[in-house]
This record gives sequence, structure tokens and C-alpha cells, in this order.
Amino acid sequence: MQQQLMQAQDDLARERVIGDSGGGLVSATVTGAGELVALRIDPSVVDPEDTETLADLVLAAVRAATGRAAALQAAKLGPLTQGFGGLGQLGGLGGQDDGGLGGLPGGLPGLGL
Repeated sequence: MQQQLMQAQDDLARERVIGDSGGGLVSATVTGAGELVALRIDPSVVDPEDTETLADLVLAAVRAATGRAAALQAAKLGPLTQGFGGLGQLGGLGGQDDGGLGGLPGGLPGLGL
């Protein structure tokens, strides 16, 4: 069981998930373990007079990617950790206080997010 859990964690570290916002204008890539590894910003959204919108788009993309990583982690680790009483959210993803961006207030008004 421990070997299966370690293999699943290694697999998660190698997998990549992408979240985007603004219809794909900003995308964030995270590993299945939740590490942000890439951020792509379309030059058309870079407006020095409106950095707040860009920041909102980046946050939304990172939130989407980390949410997908949490779902992937739950799918891969959940069945292996059910018998450990409370260890089903290893790595801090998907928990109530994961210290990430998942706890931000919902939505980004005006951006359709």
C-alpha cells in the first residue's frame, strides 16, 4: 500500500494540468502535486493602465489550474488513503486551508469567471 501511494505521488508530480481565464488569454500550468510551473499571458491583455484586470486574469487561471490539480490528486490518492483516516488530502490540495489561492472569494465580476 505504501509503495502504491508513493508511486501515485510520483505520478502526480510528473503530470501537468492547465487552467485558463479570459477565454484562454492567460493560462497557468501546475503539476498534479500543485506546483505552479508555467504562466502564459497573451500580450493583448497587458495594459499598463489596467494592471488590476491582468492580476484578476492571472489569479483566475492559477485558481483553475490548482482546482484541476486538486481533483486529479483526489482521484489518484483518494482510493489509496481512505483507510488512513484523514490523510485523504495529502499535499495540502483540496483541504479547507490549503494556503493556496483556492480560498479566494468566488468569481471575478465582469470577466465571466
